[in-house]
Amino acid sequence: MSKPSVPELLTTWKDNFTRNFSAAFTNLDAKGWIRIVMIVGTYALLRPYLMKLGAKMQEKQHAKESAESGEIHPNELRGQGKVEIPGVGDSDEEDEEEEKVGQWGRKARVRQRKFIRDALAKEEERLRDEQEAESDKELEEFLTG
Repeated sequence: MSKPSVPELLTTWKDNFTRNFSAAFTNLDAKGWIRIVMIVGTYALLRPYLMKLGAKMQEKQHAKESAESGEIHPNELRGQGKVEIPGVGDSDEEDEEEEKVGQWGRKARVRQRKFIRDALAKEEERLRDEQEAESDKELEEFLTG
């Protein structure tokens, strides 16, 4: 007996799969359908939690590996990060005061700091866009001139 060719094997596998798949659902009784619904429902309910758990584990593993290898995050090389605002940063005196008073107004200070950081970021972006526009104008002058 000769060896079957690849197309013959693929058609045989396809026929077996379709026959077995359709027979699996046509021969199910009520108990089987309940089992399928429970399995699919449990999977649908647990999947987001399993994904979060996997992401946390992967993040821990990545942090451990990067700490061992001494890698530097690319944003640290670019000089990006938290924008420090002079006179607005947390000081030790402020922390001691807040603990004594019961942290009154802390949320307002945090909100104000965030607002100032956002405003600075928008201003830097606007200045960057202006510089790009000026360089585009200079290039256009050279090209037309």
